[in-house]
Amino acid sequence: MAKNSLRSKLGRIIFEVDTPSGKAFDIILLVAILLSVVVVLLDSVVSLNEKYGELFYVLEWAFTILFTIEYVLRIYAANKPFKYIFSFYGIIDLLAILPTYLSVILTGSHYMVVIRILRLLRVFRVLKLARFVGAADTLRIALRNSRAKIIVFIEVVITIVVITGSMMYLIEGSENGFDNIPKSIYWAIVTLTTVGYGDIAPQTPLGQILASLLMITGYAIIAVPTGIITTEMSKLSTKKELSKKCSHCNTDGHDYDATYCNKCGKKFS
Repeated sequence: MAKNSLRSKLGRIIFEVDTPSGKAFDIILLVAILLSVVVVLLDSVVSLNEKYGELFYVLEWAFTILFTIEYVLRIYAANKPFKYIFSFYGIIDLLAILPTYLSVILTGSHYMVVIRILRLLRVFRVLKLARFVGAADTLRIALRNSRAKIIVFIEVVITIVVITGSMMYLIEGSENGFDNIPKSIYWAIVTLTTVGYGDIAPQTPLGQILASLLMITGYAIIAVPTGIITTEMSKLSTKKELSKKCSHCNTDGHDYDATYCNKCGKKFS
């Protein structure tokens, strides 16, 4: 690609936030995304839709055309177009414009353009908040390491609500609103999670005792997943604190018992 070619210039503006033009482009894009989401939100208000529906319709199509042009330019300016198309941002950019076009054949689908709010993730690039991605990676790794324990926890919860819901169906019956076992399980889930809608409530003494036990159980187990994830994050923090940093190339994150740098190969002193 020639250094001064149109494609090269577009690439610098669209993909490089370190340049003044690139930063301005991203800021303008973020403002446009926010405005387009606001238009969709306001359009869902009946009173505003009746009064300004046509204006919202025009604005929505204007934003969609603008984002479509931007999406095409990104594909054109990308060094590896297919890599961009199938990347996280590429997929989000595509999903941000599809709902409006689908609304031509599927009524109401244009409201799904609120997915454009995900495009605001680009603010990490604009404000240089990439250092916070490390914290996100720590959380992701902690969740991955905890998945076996969390799966077991969910299985236990499912077992509790199924058994309790079935027991409540037998105790209370349809005369007290527990018409069937699935509905009784729904009540058990609502009770165990301490949400408590109150649309169904036990009337018999035995049912109330069972409900009380389930409520206490809910308070007891609600902190379990938090404890599991916190423990894993603590382990990761400990490993990070014990990790070595190479004095030659300044690469950190090595295992505390590592002998050589995994980047430059220099031996740790």
